[in-house]
Amino acid sequence: MGRWEPNARDRLAQAALDLYSERGFEQTTAAQIAERAGLTERTFFRHYADKREVLFGGSELLEKAFVDSMAAIPASVAPVDAIATTLETVASYFTDRHDYARRRRDVINAHPGLRERELIKIASLSAALETTLRDRGVPAHAASLAAEAAMAVFKVGFERWADTEEEHPMADFFRESLDELRNVFAGKAS
Repeated sequence: MGRWEPNARDRLAQAALDLYSERGFEQTTAAQIAERAGLTERTFFRHYADKREVLFGGSELLEKAFVDSMAAIPASVAPVDAIATTLETVASYFTDRHDYARRRRDVINAHPGLRERELIKIASLSAALETTLRDRGVPAHAASLAAEAAMAVFKVGFERWADTEEEHPMADFFRESLDELRNVFAGKAS
């Protein structure tokens, strides 16, 4: 193996997901992931702190996408409309990642410790979104409620998108989920 291998991080992530799907998370080691990727275990640890972080390594980028998108929307836009726009923007980060996202979700759902880590990630996203909403002038309690609602729409929309067999734009599922939430509050729940 050469000292430098292109796309090492992506190769490690793909190898880890393949092994987690085949063998299970607990039965897979960092050494096995590195070997499957054609890299050294040392290279694995240059990119990831542990085998769990392979599944969560992009969470800071997702949080940045949420925050940057929300911050770029004029403060005059109503919070619910800013959330809708933010979700549309974030959906673009999942383009061509349907299979990976679905498999990742399945691995996480099969392991309680990973589910807990996913909930922590969602809570962190919510807190960052709440802060951004407050920076836009939304009162604290309303910002908290709006951020939590945005995360609920994100989670439900993501699950629906991941459950589809064919690849459809994630934004469609976010729109549907947000429309359903609006209908619930308007007393039109079906």
